[in-house]
Amino acid sequence: MLTILATHFTLAIVAPWIFQRWGRNSFYALAAVPAGSFVWLLAQHNAVFGSKNGAVTELQPWIPQLGLNLAFRLDALAWIMCLLALGIGALVLVYCARYFKNKDSHLGGFGAQLLAFAGAMFGLVTADDLILLFIFWELTTILSYLLIGYARTRLAARRSALQALMVTTAGGLTMLIGLIMLGNAAGTYRISSILDHASELVNSPATSGSVAGAVVLILVGAVTKSALVPFHFWLPGAMAAPTPVSAYLHAAAMVKAGVYLVARLAPGFATTEFWLPVVLSLGLATMLVGGYRALRQTDIKLILAYGTVSQLGFLTMVVGLGTPAAALAGIAMLLGHGLFKATLFLVVGIIDHQTGTRDLRKLSGVFSSARALGIIAAVGAASMAGLPPLAGFVAKESVFTAFVEWGTGDHAHPWGPVIVVGMVLGSILTFAYSARFMWGAFANKPGVAATPFKAVSPSFIAAPALLSVLTIVYGLWPAPVDGWIQPYAALLEQNAGTVAHGTATHGAGHLALWHGMSPALGLTAITFMVGIALYLLRKPVSRWQSKVPAWVDSDKVYQNVIGGLDDAAVWITGRTQRGSIFFYLAVILSVAFAVPASVLLINGQSLPDGMHWIDPGSPLQWVAGVGIVIGALAAVRANKRFYAVLMVSVTGYGIALIFALQGAPDLALTQMLVETIVLAAFVLAMRSLPAALRDRTGGKYRLVRVIIGVAFGVTMIFVAIYVMGARVADPVSLSFPQLAYDGGGGLNVVNVTLVDIRAWDTFGEISVLALAATGVASLIFVRSRGENVLSSSAVEDGVVGRHQGAEEGTREAAALDTARKFAASTRDAWLVAGRTLAPERRSIIFEVVTRLIFHTMIIFSVYLLLAGHNLPGGGFAGGLMAGLALTIRYLAGGRFELAEASPVSAGTLLGVGLALAALTGLFPLFLGGDVFQSAIIQFSLPVFGEIKFVTSTLFDIGVYIVVVGLVLDVLRSLGSEIDENHEKRFQPAVQSEQADELTREGGQA
Repeated sequence: MLTILATHFTLAIVAPWIFQRWGRNSFYALAAVPAGSFVWLLAQHNAVFGSKNGAVTELQPWIPQLGLNLAFRLDALAWIMCLLALGIGALVLVYCARYFKNKDSHLGGFGAQLLAFAGAMFGLVTADDLILLFIFWELTTILSYLLIGYARTRLAARRSALQALMVTTAGGLTMLIGLIMLGNAAGTYRISSILDHASELVNSPATSGSVAGAVVLILVGAVTKSALVPFHFWLPGAMAAPTPVSAYLHAAAMVKAGVYLVARLAPGFATTEFWLPVVLSLGLATMLVGGYRALRQTDIKLILAYGTVSQLGFLTMVVGLGTPAAALAGIAMLLGHGLFKATLFLVVGIIDHQTGTRDLRKLSGVFSSARALGIIAAVGAASMAGLPPLAGFVAKESVFTAFVEWGTGDHAHPWGPVIVVGMVLGSILTFAYSARFMWGAFANKPGVAATPFKAVSPSFIAAPALLSVLTIVYGLWPAPVDGWIQPYAALLEQNAGTVAHGTATHGAGHLALWHGMSPALGLTAITFMVGIALYLLRKPVSRWQSKVPAWVDSDKVYQNVIGGLDDAAVWITGRTQRGSIFFYLAVILSVAFAVPASVLLINGQSLPDGMHWIDPGSPLQWVAGVGIVIGALAAVRANKRFYAVLMVSVTGYGIALIFALQGAPDLALTQMLVETIVLAAFVLAMRSLPAALRDRTGGKYRLVRVIIGVAFGVTMIFVAIYVMGARVADPVSLSFPQLAYDGGGGLNVVNVTLVDIRAWDTFGEISVLALAATGVASLIFVRSRGENVLSSSAVEDGVVGRHQGAEEGTREAAALDTARKFAASTRDAWLVAGRTLAPERRSIIFEVVTRLIFHTMIIFSVYLLLAGHNLPGGGFAGGLMAGLALTIRYLAGGRFELAEASPVSAGTLLGVGLALAALTGLFPLFLGGDVFQSAIIQFSLPVFGEIKFVTSTLFDIGVYIVVVGLVLDVLRSLGSEIDENHEKRFQPAVQSEQADELTREGGQA
């Protein structure tokens, strides 16, 4: 099963490139993936239905420390759901090859998302772990959002996609809480194990309450996913998606996920306190509301959409009833619904594609132009209405039988008659809107001109035709389907006498086209007669519906809630985000000192013993401490930005000195490099800011600032003292040296911790670095970050002339002319500041020093990278050293020199570094190891002797590249881009001065 998932997602990744070559015919290639998976599924038939275990299982450890595994289980229920997800998925992809046009520019992404959705749905129904199920659940939510919003230029599509995302995500997060509660109560997250011990969990006083609450929360997720009242409104809105999406996600796959979850949990939890009230009330309300709304629609796709809502409520009621007969009938109906509803959606897509409209008021005579299409639609609509001898009739007869048994007799459930009557009313509405669909799509309408209809190619009609044939075969020969469902129905046999709050139940029975004269057949006859009457009276019914006010419109309620949240957000933002840095810092620092200070005062903590100002025998700590204090006070009193930043850096260098004195050379080296890089970045950024800090310490809130600042600083001092004095156990770091050497193969505890012991943390940190670099670039760059600044060739082609022209307009023309002659060089030197910088910006001494130390710094950075596993250094320190070398070269030669020094874009470096780190973590999985597991490789080389190589070094190289990319991005954002903007603003003034000079010279001549 892991192979199936990997194949789907891998092909989804490369799908855009396939579409670039083959166009819309690429859908055929994509369809081969779920089709091949479907063949594999058929091959598992004997393993699922012929073995004692009744399931095919796979287990791959994922996070053993948390008890999480990649656990998959293909049992009877999952096998049937996979039939729908894979089979209909393959047919829909084939259908897409003729539905879309080659000129559609986003087909690659659409095909990839549809294929990935098929894989996600397969993973959802086969997952045997609660957390894994939730991951696939949310993955289908995200993919459905992208698919619904395919027509991204249409406001309706974007709105509907966001609405579906909001509703289903809210339900999914609620469900997650329930899943965690259920897993904690059961002591395991394995779904099969939880269901095996469900009766103990439900009946135990210690767990029954939490389990009942967990089940309700899980049902919220199922209700939102399957569009039950009051969350039904998102599904009709999702019809803004292309019709293939509606046929797959909203008929056969995504909306079935909630029904599947109810069916999966029913054998174990249908007897919990709130199960039946939630499932039956919401299911029946949804069935009636959806059927009623379907009769009001004039868009044939919306008729099917509201019909789907109605059928989902119907399915939820049946699979959630918790009896063997209902289990058999519910899964039979689920399979039949997938067949006929996918057929009808695909037919609607063809009608829309060939005529350009879905409005039943404009469609007329389509059956005369497309008889084959009309027959296919008639089979689907008849099955939806429950007419024999089709799948819908077989399944609905079983449903009526199950509910008659449950709701009548000596042991009838109190709600039984009400539910049965409501279900018959819903079925009548289903019959009526099925007939309305056929009339609206295909009938000849008086007074309406015949709709032009282009001929349909066989490849376009093949998918709905095959589904309609399967609907007929299912109805005439239901025995195979009965055999597939019986193992699942047998799971409820253990409660056969006492399920559903003491209601007696019968066995599951069997699916059959004819059960003889029975109450269920009588209900079917009533459904047909009243349904026909309702269809024939469609005009007066429509007039009556138009007069009935919409008592509660869930969509408007949703819009009002979202609007209210937006208004509240605007109100709160207006009062908190006031554009005042003082206000923001005052709130943050006040909370940061008030809360811990209150805790310390309330608990009456006393100072720990053994406190001392400095370590004995280390007077340099006094020097460092005094320097930090002086720097901090000077930064506060500074009235110039550069002076303030410089004093802040003094405090940073002082802390680096303290690290060094405390025996932490790695921390000292990193702190020193970080301070230097940050200082350079601040200096570059300050070129766009005023030099003076006006009103730095003035204003009416000066005393408040002082109080907050002092209070925060003093509070943090005492918090640190209490924290250090509160330790009662040995520090975990005491075991790190041995762990670093034995497990990580290195003597540098800090570096081994970063790249091995805590590799997950480091990977998260470099990911944040990449995001931060992207954020900086997005604030500075208008064009793409990937565009390099001009190279030396561009410099030679005219940049010099621009700078020289600028200089000629200055008052110091004579001095600059002398400097320019000095700067001229015929050699092709690697540092070409003479060609790229105006003479007033050059420093000959700095250029010479740069030539001397640049290569040495680069080599030293590589040394820090490679030696960091056993000596001070590592990828982070090495990357900072290389970044510092690039900074020096930029300061010496300007932005053009920076382009020569780094021909690769910063974005590429960030991506390569992250990818290398990620691949280093994933590669051990292919060798049977864990994520980010390191291997120690020892070998011998001539001259070099014995060498011990640790694979985590590759991860460290990724860190090195990310850090270099970050520094380069900062230099190009705060350096090169600001330089170019300054030049653009300065050029018009220079040209004006040149023009004035030429005018004066002409006048003198």
